[in-house]
Amino acid sequence: MNKKIPLLGAALVAGLMHTSFASAVLFNQNVTPDVIFGSGNANGSFTVDQNNGVELGLRGKLRHNASGAPENTFNSNGDGTYSFAAGVAPTQSSPTAVWSFEWSINSNYDGSGSNLVNLVYQLGLDIDPSQGTSFTSFDPINVSLADHAIGTNVTGNGGGAVAANPTEYGTFISNNNVAQNSWKPHWFFPPSSFDPTVDGTYNLYLTASDQAGSQLARTDIQIIVGEGGASVPEPATLALICLGLAGIGYSRQGKKKAI
Repeated sequence: MNKKIPLLGAALVAGLMHTSFASAVLFNQNVTPDVIFGSGNANGSFTVDQNNGVELGLRGKLRHNASGAPENTFNSNGDGTYSFAAGVAPTQSSPTAVWSFEWSINSNYDGSGSNLVNLVYQLGLDIDPSQGTSFTSFDPINVSLADHAIGTNVTGNGGGAVAANPTEYGTFISNNNVAQNSWKPHWFFPPSSFDPTVDGTYNLYLTASDQAGSQLARTDIQIIVGEGGASVPEPATLALICLGLAGIGYSRQGKKKAI
């Protein structure tokens, strides 16, 4: 059985942190205006939050089919979790996993927001394959240059523009409100720490905040690889285990003294 960490509670807590809580996270949704990176990439299956004029979307994706060709298979479980087999992607070399993840930021999806550069973002990636979490996080937008697909609410499927240099990138995020990308997990994990053949549970989140630090929107997903990650003992259980090990050690010492 796949092992899931409930996301609904986390989403509700995150919702309470919004400046104004307008809606709950939605599952299996399209993003606005469409998927604008690359041709042939379908919309849908995103876990989406729409709040304060901001729309954020995350989804898992089967990056390559058995022939190594691009695939529009997202394996959504309908609750913010996405399930994939463990293993190296067909025709690819390790550590390229079967799965990848895709994100979408629209800083003005309903006309009440602003352009991309006016907000602060955080993308968090859980690098711990167990059911515990260890996040590495960064702002994917406010950087000197990135190969994101950039557009507006009228950009068509696959029609996003990619900046050629830092100056152009700065102009793009200053004058547009949509950014999207499709990424492989091992690009962001510490070297030699990611094994795509190991079962695991990886949590991802995406947030947008105003310049004062108030969170405006947040979406979370979970990638379940194979049977999922191993359980992490609760603190009380861990303490009992430590006491038990200490007791075994004391018992062995006592036996040695009795000899």
